Amino acid sequence: MAASDELTRRRFLLATGGVGSTVALAGCSSQNDPSNDDGGTADTGTESETETTESTSGNGDTSGTQTLNLLSSGVRTLDPIPATTSSDAEVGVNIFDGLITYPNGEPNVEALLATDYEISDDGTTYQFSLKDGVTFHNDATFSAADVVYSWERLAASPNSGRDYYLLSTLGVAHETDDEGNYVPGSMAVEALDESTLEVTLTEPFHAALQVMAYSAFAVLPEGIVGDIDGYEGEMSQEEFATNPVGCGPFEFESYTSGTSVSVTRFDGYHGTKASVAGVKWSVIPDPSAQYNAAMNENLDAFDIPTSQYDSAKISVSETDDRGREVGTYGPARNGKTLNYLRVPTISSSYIGFNTEIIPKPVRQAVAYVANQQLFNERVFKSRNVAATHFTPPTIYPGGVAEYEKHAENYPYGVDETRLDEARAVLEEAGYSDSNRFEFTLSTYTAEWESVAKILRDQLTSVYVDVVIKRTDFSVLANQLVNGNAEAYTLGWSFDWPTPDNFLQLLYPPKTDTSSGNNVGFTNWGGTDAANRATEAWDEKVASNPGPGDAAEQARNEAYVTIEEANWEDMVQLPVYHESEELFSYDRLSFPKFGSGGSYRQKKNEFTLSEEQ
Repeated sequence: MAASDELTRRRFLLATGGVGSTVALAGCSSQNDPSNDDGGTADTGTESETETTESTSGNGDTSGTQTLNLLSSGVRTLDPIPATTSSDAEVGVNIFDGLITYPNGEPNVEALLATDYEISDDGTTYQFSLKDGVTFHNDATFSAADVVYSWERLAASPNSGRDYYLLSTLGVAHETDDEGNYVPGSMAVEALDESTLEVTLTEPFHAALQVMAYSAFAVLPEGIVGDIDGYEGEMSQEEFATNPVGCGPFEFESYTSGTSVSVTRFDGYHGTKASVAGVKWSVIPDPSAQYNAAMNENLDAFDIPTSQYDSAKISVSETDDRGREVGTYGPARNGKTLNYLRVPTISSSYIGFNTEIIPKPVRQAVAYVANQQLFNERVFKSRNVAATHFTPPTIYPGGVAEYEKHAENYPYGVDETRLDEARAVLEEAGYSDSNRFEFTLSTYTAEWESVAKILRDQLTSVYVDVVIKRTDFSVLANQLVNGNAEAYTLGWSFDWPTPDNFLQLLYPPKTDTSSGNNVGFTNWGGTDAANRATEAWDEKVASNPGPGDAAEQARNEAYVTIEEANWEDMVQLPVYHESEELFSYDRLSFPKFGSGGSYRQKKNEFTLSEEQ
């Protein structure tokens, strides 16, 4: 054992302290509470608590023959290590399992392929006991060696999109070469035997288990892809990305890019065997076509596009202690009364700017013009909450009350359009009717396009011309990763439910689009505000990674500094925090999802009646 010979057994339900009851790169979202949540069902309008059980394929067979039909905004890849969007993760979480999971999208972690863990007294060494009798979809038997291989791919594969989550954020001990690159095979993740895994960190990290629950830490059969040293692979990475093998409750069936993804029930699943025969996600970009599919009952659960949404049709019968509302919606266009679930989520949606292209005065002018409350009421029909910070209210330092108190200092106005201030800041920078600035704002939903049009029309009078570019989310995601977007609309849903997960996007070194560790897409740096944000992160977040009140207080101070630095340079304009709504027909019942969002929810406990 690396740093301490003393291991203390820990309870494997980790409450995320201070977290209350949120699409995006997952974090990122493509869609438009405290712990100890035991779920509940969303098919009756009344909450019924469900017990988390660990069943096997030998339990009573309640499986049905129906396929669950859902929507997707578009899947880029089915390989978990390059997958960075919530739409990728929604399919992946049903194909793959990891050591740990967010059960039904709740912001607390529970064991999945692990059964228990011990941690050294100094907080750096985790020893996991692994579940026996787990089988992959290709009939291989799960062991600790599969975890070592899967995490090595996350660290070393050229296809990985989140290697720094393992090496830097989590801080697994490893070696680097003279250029600071990871030395393959040097990571301190060791299979002590077939059912015991040891992970050693360079220092304690306050959210270690939460990070391990992120979808990129999914476990694959050892050697199935040969994109890292020591493995020839049974298939190429390109083949695996469209024909994946995991040990989740569903196994891959088919994938057609831009059309659909289908999975079928895995009868050998180690947990609760799926009640439905399979799941099909249809990619339908057009909101009208989405609504038509829903009204024709070709979908079992769905969102209603804002253009078709009528809040007067909602009848809430119950609100739980996390603010989740259960009730009905109707009559819908087809005359049916739908079941209704609304969940406040830990998410932020915003307009981001490539600072190398769009100067600070223009960015500030957009912020002065933006009226978040107007957007929420006029465009989103009050389905969300207007935002002033990137950190969502329930995980903001001090919670909702401190979020709202600090929001009083927001310099641009959250419920007004300040054209005079916008004009003044631009004129001071030399802009005028004869010296205008033009930029392209990329959007991916009808609602965001409406927001963009409001901004465009208002900015015209203050020397700024906005070209609106509507694109599919998967296309936009690729543009962001490659630094090819000037300004863009986006959302972020937590990978782990603490502020550092959000504010890493405002850590200037991680906004460099020429870097493989880019998550912010803004190329922010070289200003006083950027330097303050960098210093706050380096000296108070990165230097105080462990648990304890003193470390948390230091991080909290840094989080506020970073938010204020963003206000000054206006790198990311906060717009709203999402409340996710889900509508469904009576034939479907399912556990209520938590504030992590429905995309984190495995579908094995969804039930469809045989009569449709």
